[in-house]
Amino acid sequence: MSDSDNFDEYEVGQTDSISKTVTETDLVLFAAVTGDFNPIHVDEEYAKKTMFKGRIAHGVISAGIISAVLAMKLPGPGSIIMEKNIKFKAPVRIGDTITATVTITEIIKEKRIIKLHTVCTVAGKEVNTGDCTMMKP
Repeated sequence: MSDSDNFDEYEVGQTDSISKTVTETDLVLFAAVTGDFNPIHVDEEYAKKTMFKGRIAHGVISAGIISAVLAMKLPGPGSIIMEKNIKFKAPVRIGDTITATVTITEIIKEKRIIKLHTVCTVAGKEVNTGDCTMMKP
């Protein structure tokens, strides 16, 4: 849903999702853009010696996939994030396919605010959960 004139069409319980497979390129580009070269993400030899036994994706890569659902699907283009919280529950690795799902939990029509619950899964296992508040100008 992307037309800001159709605000009344949003409903509590409405849901949408996007899936993306995490690649080596994703980690390299994210590290380059943010400056986060933590060896747990970029150095396999280092990461093998940790409790994760190998590299893991930056946690906010999965949060970014949530952002894609919010921006492109629900509520959609033109919407902006006002508040976001997230709890990371499990690591994501190169080759994992993340499915980010958002569900409307509350609508405040007079303020054009939509509150949503967010969850990312890999192979059916939750890797993060959270909530966000969006404005649809």
